[in-house]
Amino acid sequence: MVVIRPLTSVIPNPGKSISPRSEIAWFIARFIGFCTSFFDRTFISDSFSCRLDKGTHKAINRFREFAYKVSQNNSRSCWILKGDIRKFFASIDHQILKSILTEYIPDKRILGLLSEVIDSFSINAVHLDSCLRRNDDSSGLPLGNLTSQLLVNIYMNKFDQFIKHKIKIRYYIRYADDFVIFSDDKSWLENLIKPINDFLSKELKLTLHPDKIFIKGLHTGLNFLGWVNFFDHQILRTSTKRRMFKRVVKNSKSETINSYLGLLSHGNSYKLQKQIANLSDI
Repeated sequence: MVVIRPLTSVIPNPGKSISPRSEIAWFIARFIGFCTSFFDRTFISDSFSCRLDKGTHKAINRFREFAYKVSQNNSRSCWILKGDIRKFFASIDHQILKSILTEYIPDKRILGLLSEVIDSFSINAVHLDSCLRRNDDSSGLPLGNLTSQLLVNIYMNKFDQFIKHKIKIRYYIRYADDFVIFSDDKSWLENLIKPINDFLSKELKLTLHPDKIFIKGLHTGLNFLGWVNFFDHQILRTSTKRRMFKRVVKNSKSETINSYLGLLSHGNSYKLQKQIANLSDI
């Protein structure tokens, strides 16, 4: 277990006069910078959300690598269990999160400031997406918040460690609340669903989305991170394609066009790239 030692660089100088609000703001900025690098060392390599040198493109490349290995170069069946956690950000339990942080941070002042930050999210629950709000004010983190992104990765690291070291799953990828597990044995994947759901429920107070947990063969294509992924290629998801064209029509500036061309370069989308490029001439 890697532990953060007491660090005076992470908290303001006790001798300086500083307001509680300023202290927390100062602390958050320093904490994010330090802990992003610290906690990153404790995460598994196949967690790709909101981490340096990771991201969706790296996750898709890893997906392709696992597909190649499990299917033995497309010579045998490859099955994929895909799961999604229901109401992810709104379901993060504050007490469990604080308990996890105490495993790494012995400094009580740092823990106290972190506790204030975490509790403030339930106080300011109005910032949560309305469809994800819960009545329990000790749960939930705001969407799109940099601090939230770090905290949910710390929270879900418990699940990642369970998957890799307890169940000993080799071919596993997680991006935020989406995860995939590869195997050539469909029945084995089916038998994983209960222990996974049990762990999430008992240890993290999370649940799998009942409509978004399924097993598919790689040959039919799997929708993951905006792409429909096959063994040797991927195509852009229809909903992503529609959203892209809608945005480009509204804003055909070169920055927007180049951004989408960069996205499309990662998949089999030559025709789409031509269509998007042509829109810049309209």
